[in-house]
Amino acid sequence: MDPTLPDDETLLLVAGPSGDGAPSGPSFETFYVRHRDPIGRALALTLRDASLAADALDEAMARAYQRWEQVGSLANPAGWVYRVGLNWARSVLRKLSRPGRARRAFEMVSASPTFDADIDRALRQLNVDQRAVVVCRFFIGYSELETAEALGIRPGTVKSRLSRALDTLRSSAHLRSMAGLNEEVHP
Repeated sequence: MDPTLPDDETLLLVAGPSGDGAPSGPSFETFYVRHRDPIGRALALTLRDASLAADALDEAMARAYQRWEQVGSLANPAGWVYRVGLNWARSVLRKLSRPGRARRAFEMVSASPTFDADIDRALRQLNVDQRAVVVCRFFIGYSELETAEALGIRPGTVKSRLSRALDTLRSSAHLRSMAGLNEEVHP
């Protein structure tokens, strides 16, 4: 049991979606404890807004809990939760970017201290679709097919977005400086 969960939520997690406490494969509680932090980090890295990512994660986990019988039987329930969180956040960002809103959706800077500043600056050069593919492939470690499944896109789309993203990242001064690839010659 995760001691950081509120008591009411813990009781709901133990009972399971059916309410009878009978396990039907991996429990939502087990899934939640194992995947909450990695999915949250992936969303924060993709969205570049820790607060929005936390809200997206909570929304996606709540939806997964409500549908756990179906979601739990998927080949990649974590991918489903990531995609639902990303889609929810995109919806919020669309609403924020409508005329008359003060906040510009894609210019938010990550407030999370858990990511390297150079990586964050390099990823800012990518659009959210490209960042999502990069995060799935390199930070979560999904295969091309798993990435396509998690994002609800075709494997060919994963390849093309990743190719464009990597071209952009290869030219990033932030990553070159991080890797020590500046003009200086190092012995």
